[in-house]
This record gives sequence, structure tokens and C-alpha cells, in this order.
Amino acid sequence: MGVSTARPDKGIALVTVDFPPVNALPAQGWFDLAEALRAAGRDPDNRCVVLAAEGRGFNAGVDIKEMQRDRGHSALIGANHGCYEAFSAVYDCEVPVVAAVGGFCLGGGIGLAGNADVIVASDDAVFGLPELDRGALGAATHLARLVPQHLMRALYYTSRTATAAELHAHGSVWKVVPRAELLTTALELAGEIARKDGYLIRLAKAAINGIDPVDVRRSYRFEQGFTFEANLSGVADRVRDTFGKDTAEEGAS
Repeated sequence: MGVSTARPDKGIALVTVDFPPVNALPAQGWFDLAEALRAAGRDPDNRCVVLAAEGRGFNAGVDIKEMQRDRGHSALIGANHGCYEAFSAVYDCEVPVVAAVGGFCLGGGIGLAGNADVIVASDDAVFGLPELDRGALGAATHLARLVPQHLMRALYYTSRTATAAELHAHGSVWKVVPRAELLTTALELAGEIARKDGYLIRLAKAAINGIDPVDVRRSYRFEQGFTFEANLSGVADRVRDTFGKDTAEEGAS
């Protein structure tokens, strides 16, 4: 349980998230993930990182129950900072990051996948931001990297999800495969990337980030201010407290 790093093949680091039952991460889990990604990127022997998850889905966002136990703001602040660090660690990783997305990718999962360089998804994968149903806001920055602007808004306002096949049609998912082939396919792609010159691939990552039209760190930080406003106003608690009554699943960003 937690975040682990393995070396499945030369030049590849495999960072795996495992927080049962649905990979809804506590605040510390986001910081742990950020550190694992940064360490993998700093390692001169690595030329590509694969971000994967164990269990039912890729990521269900933050641990809502952790927030419900804290009537102050420490859990919220911890989650806000942790998500910011983890999303930034994916984007700023010195080498390309391949996200292997299986099952649900919700809330904070969108922040991770949206900042990845390449996404490989299983045919049962779904992507969405249930934030408005969870008393939160955020990660529209990253969803906008996966789907066109108007579709992003429709998904955000309705809390609906899009399938891996739909994202593949929009060009944001590299390949859709059966769940059993997900990790193998992601590692094969990572292996192709890892065969490039290590110094050159790092230059390529820095160059591509440098020409991005949107500063994802600043954009997401702007969104987080509205999340905190929703909490200060009390509306977030009111919406979030209905969450445990309506469903047993936890998670948002």
C-alpha cells in the first residue's frame, strides 16, 4: 500500500500507486507520489517514467473521508498542496511520463493524466471531474488538455465522464487496449522512448514544456483559490457531507 518505484527494464522507472479501495489519496499520499516522480526523473539512468496504479481504478482523487474528519482547514490545505505538488511533478519530470490508466480516472486522476506526456488506457477506463458533486473545484486546467474546450465545460458542469475510446478519438489517448494488456503496452511504449539518447530526451521534454500555451501550474493554482473560497463559504461542507450518504465510493480532487 502506498507509492512504490520499480525498474522493470533498462531506462524505465515504474511508479505505482496503491491506496485501496479506490486509490483516493490522503494528503501525504500526494506528497509521496510527487517525491517518487521527482526522484525517478532525477535519476540519470531513467529515460522514461510509467505511472500506473493497482486495484480497481487509476485514481479517484483525494480522500474525502480525511476531509470529513477534519472540521478545520488543515486537511483541505494539505490536499491542495499535495495535489499541486503531484501534478507539477508529473509535468516537470525531467523525462517523459507515460500514464497507464485503467478503470476510473477521476478528480485528481485527471490532474495526473492530463499532465502526463502520453496516456495509454484500458478499454474500461473513464475520465471525469465529479468536483461539483463533491464540494470542490479544480483540474479543469488538466481536463482541457484532454478534450476540446466546450466538451471540457460540459463534462465539468455535469460531472459526467468520457470513455477512453472518446479521448482516443480526440487524440489525447495514445492507445486503448484490454485491461490485461495495459501495463505491457505502456511499458512497450516507454521502452521505445527509453531507447533515445538520455540527454536529448531530457532536452526534448524541457523544450516541449517550454512551448506550452498554458502555464499549467499557475492555471491550476488559480482554480484552487476558488476551491478554498467554496470551503470558507460553507457550501463545500454542505455538498461534501451529502457525499457519504449518497455513495460508498470516495474521491475528488
